[in-house]
Amino acid sequence: MRYVSHITPLVYEKTITTIAITTTFHTRQKLTEVLKNLGVEVGDVLFIHSSVKSLGPVGGGARTVVGALEDAVGPKGLILIPSFNLMDSRAKRAAAWNVQTTPSTVGWLTEFFRQMPGTYRSEHYSNSVAARGNGAKEFVKGHLSRRVCKSPWEHERWRNTYGSQSPMYKAYKVDGKLLMLGVDYDTSTYIHLVEAILWNKRLIENPEAKYPGLKRVALGEFWDQMDNLSRNLIGNADCRLFSIRSYVNALVREVEDNPQQYLN
Repeated sequence: MRYVSHITPLVYEKTITTIAITTTFHTRQKLTEVLKNLGVEVGDVLFIHSSVKSLGPVGGGARTVVGALEDAVGPKGLILIPSFNLMDSRAKRAAAWNVQTTPSTVGWLTEFFRQMPGTYRSEHYSNSVAARGNGAKEFVKGHLSRRVCKSPWEHERWRNTYGSQSPMYKAYKVDGKLLMLGVDYDTSTYIHLVEAILWNKRLIENPEAKYPGLKRVALGEFWDQMDNLSRNLIGNADCRLFSIRSYVNALVREVEDNPQQYLN
């Protein structure tokens, strides 16, 4: 679809020149097609990190992007998007938290998605996840469980951030896919799951072990070199798609083999 965004008259020596600036808008149908070409399949559990502005102009904005994602995974698929409440301290996050009304702080698409009718949100004060699609309500249920994988973001009323009942851990266990929509590895929150898994292993041997903060970009470079992902443009955005389980397991092994290369 072509659209004339504005017409500007330029006046020079009594001569008027009209310049038409045209913009091509990405449509829902086209975005769906490219998502499928990237490797998104009907029935996928799809976790998404996103920068909508990187797509370029989209007719219908965030609603069109969500529609394309839903079309790509179909009615049997499930879409998961962070709806994190990342205020600058755990105390502020906890004090401000309301599962129904606290805004997502991690991007325009995430907040739009959170507010859509039929979206369900997990009840974690800091690292909640929103879900739409097949089994969405059940998938985000149980984020307050204290089972498995503690992390530094625990709060006495809300745990465990990456426990076995958290949406991110569940997506890892069912081998969902991670779609990085116009973002780089610096935004990859799944690195925190890698850190949590490594830390909990260490705690078994040493209860005083320190949490292993990892270099996200360096691990992303390692993962890219493994060539175990699909990469292409969606709109104007550089995008990656890959198995969450393969990603997390590969990074855990790599850090265990070469810790000094990746520890902050």
